[in-house]
Amino acid sequence: MTTITTRQGDLVNAAQRGTGGDVLVRVLRRHGIDTAFGVISIHNLPLVEALARDLQFVEMRHEAACVNAADAYARATGKVGVAITSTGTGAGNAAGSMVEALTAGSRVLHLTGQIESEWIGSNQGVIHEVPHQLEMLRAVSKHAASIDTAETVEATLEAAFAQILTAPQGPVSVEWPTDLQYLARPEAQLPCASGAVSEPPLPGGAELDAAAELIAGARRPLLWIGGGAAGAGTELTELLRRTGAGVLTSNSGRAIVPEDHPQVVGNFASTTHGAELLAEADLLLSVGTHFRSNETRTYHLTLPAAHVGINIDRRALTRPYPASHGLVGDARAILAALLERVDESATASQWTEQVAGIRRTVRQNLFEQIGGYAEICRELRDQLPREAVIARDVTIPSSQWGNRLLELYTRESNIFPLGGGIGQGLAMGIGAAVGRPEVPTVVFAGDGGLAVHLGELASLSGTGARCIVVVFNDAGYGVLRNMQQANGLDRSGVDLFTPDFEALAASMRLPYWRTGAPGTFGPALTAALSSGGPALIEVQVETLAPAPQPFTPPVHIPQPPKDNPATTDGGRG
Repeated sequence: MTTITTRQGDLVNAAQRGTGGDVLVRVLRRHGIDTAFGVISIHNLPLVEALARDLQFVEMRHEAACVNAADAYARATGKVGVAITSTGTGAGNAAGSMVEALTAGSRVLHLTGQIESEWIGSNQGVIHEVPHQLEMLRAVSKHAASIDTAETVEATLEAAFAQILTAPQGPVSVEWPTDLQYLARPEAQLPCASGAVSEPPLPGGAELDAAAELIAGARRPLLWIGGGAAGAGTELTELLRRTGAGVLTSNSGRAIVPEDHPQVVGNFASTTHGAELLAEADLLLSVGTHFRSNETRTYHLTLPAAHVGINIDRRALTRPYPASHGLVGDARAILAALLERVDESATASQWTEQVAGIRRTVRQNLFEQIGGYAEICRELRDQLPREAVIARDVTIPSSQWGNRLLELYTRESNIFPLGGGIGQGLAMGIGAAVGRPEVPTVVFAGDGGLAVHLGELASLSGTGARCIVVVFNDAGYGVLRNMQQANGLDRSGVDLFTPDFEALAASMRLPYWRTGAPGTFGPALTAALSSGGPALIEVQVETLAPAPQPFTPPVHIPQPPKDNPATTDGGRG
């Protein structure tokens, strides 16, 4: 028999005796991961082959959707989400979704191909070559690395996991040259210890004592909970019991304490009543939040002067609302230490009653504003189990009431694009549904946002996951229409050609219901849930009754200064 000595022969023999894909599977299993999302290409064949053989490989249609799905999988399960993409354009396609994962601090391992190692940096036109791919990946990741040799694959992957899991957590990208995917042999890996995950230190006893004294002395305390408080629900709930405090949350901090808790006002800080509550509070304890612009009236919201801040990021305690007493470290550990120092306080019962009253008022006010959407909101909450995942794209129903009024009870059920990018909700819903097959997932999408990744409906259909897509059809970008009208701008770029969603669903073999008129959504949701698999419900917004009040997002649009007649000269200076 003739021995193949060509480079291609080396790659073929490598595939027969084990590849980098087998190394990858070994590392993923070590970390309790059994699922990956990806788009197959010539630059990741050995990886996909091993994943599809030994684990669950979910085929997506676009690289951005791969990362979105892995991101939501991580948020919904608490595991690390894995996304597999191609090199060059494929890696570039994934960049926007990596920005979302980076913004959310999500645990994502993004593995992207790279051209063969001997050609990297040659700039001589190798197919799919990107001269500065690693630099691009570093810009959109917490950390990015390149696999340099076939023997260091396992060590590089373990180092990536350590980066992902070390606070503050975040996504990591690893580029993997195609030849080294074939040539990396499991038995030839250099010894490596599992990546060390460093724990942040606890603040000193004097700092904790001072914070506890402030909390114990407050009579009208408020908490502001952000996404950095994830995992600290038990400690926060006990602190509420001892202090009688009210709770405001960011969108990301929702349901860390269940939203049916009577002291949870929720994501309503920027409302008139939320601002009034902040004005009356004598202490604010913020936990794991960055006070985002859209949740603080673009930083015009006034917070109490007495402000105890807890955050893993020291910089977050100095901007935009500096904490008068900052505690740097892990939120759960710090809260546990504070509970050792804070007994039940003498908070006035009327304060807790006032908090509960405002909780009722802000919800009732919003129900009255959203018209026919209120029926949909109530049906969703009445029919879905408490643990069901609600994945929301950027669309009016999400921004107006889904991010506030639709109660959530576990943090893992709260999936949405924290960075505000449109079109990511469907893939996020797929990732969450794959990760949580024991409960249904519902996706909110607008017709404009769904069109960004229509191909992922095919991915959804292929998974068979219990994911119901609710598309709110207003034939365009409704929120931008409202902004144009509210600010006296020309109506342009917002009226879109809209697919026939019934025909589209049929082509994807998805059960379909058309709703919108009063009394139509509830039966459709019941039928969709009973189907046990993916489904599409269209809500024709124009048929909602009563009509919802127009929603305009809290985006600051600067106004030009008024002309001063004493200094103007026909506009020419």
